[in-house]
Amino acid sequence: MAELRDMKALVEPGRALSDDEYLRYSRHILIPGLDSIGQRRIINARVLCVGAGGLGSPTILYLAAAGVGTIGILDFDKVDLTNLQRQIIHTQNDLGKSKAQSAKEKVNQLNPGVEVVLHELKLDESNALGIFKDYDLIIDCTDNFATRYLINDATALLGKPYIWGSTYQFDGQASVFWSKEGPCYRCLHLTPPAPGSVQSCAEGGVLGLLCGAIGSIQSNEAIKLITGIGNSLLGSILIFNALDTSYEKRSEEHTSE
Repeated sequence: MAELRDMKALVEPGRALSDDEYLRYSRHILIPGLDSIGQRRIINARVLCVGAGGLGSPTILYLAAAGVGTIGILDFDKVDLTNLQRQIIHTQNDLGKSKAQSAKEKVNQLNPGVEVVLHELKLDESNALGIFKDYDLIIDCTDNFATRYLINDATALLGKPYIWGSTYQFDGQASVFWSKEGPCYRCLHLTPPAPGSVQSCAEGGVLGLLCGAIGSIQSNEAIKLITGIGNSLLGSILIFNALDTSYEKRSEEHTSE
């Protein structure tokens, strides 16, 4: 069995669990090293997901199912027909609706015990610090470099960890960045690529289920940081190739975008 207590838990245990919560989260509570104390940490956690699209969809759903007490959703976009191939938190009935509102509705249906805080705005230098300060950790579910660097810089200033994911065609990557404890995104890539030099998913495409694979990894990293179990991806990048069904874990100094 893997070692389960290698990290310091990011979140302190919250209130005692109710009888219904013991039943709902019983499969977590049965896991040695996670148990009821870990679940109380999860319920006490405040997690912000920046983006409610391809990566945000599975991430938000799994965090809600796990019982994360407060989930912030930051997205100013609306649901479009091209989104439905991979953004599984949205449905045909949500077309034209705010992605943040659509995601909140699904969380409420899945787990009404989770508080959802909506930030229906564009993240920029004027609001990032004010929003991020209220959360224990940030999950970067975006698809553009400008926002990635903004998230990196804001979390570095606040000393908070963030979980990054990226998908393109058949390839996905995920990591944890935390300047207080290890490398940050700028340690890996000091400056953004020139505009137009890297294709977006809208230009080059992405396999829909790849977002589920990487989003699940991001959710897993969040639960590990919150509860202090296992070893995080801090200092390394996990690379997934859907065509080969292969995973490779590289130290960050040997990895390029």
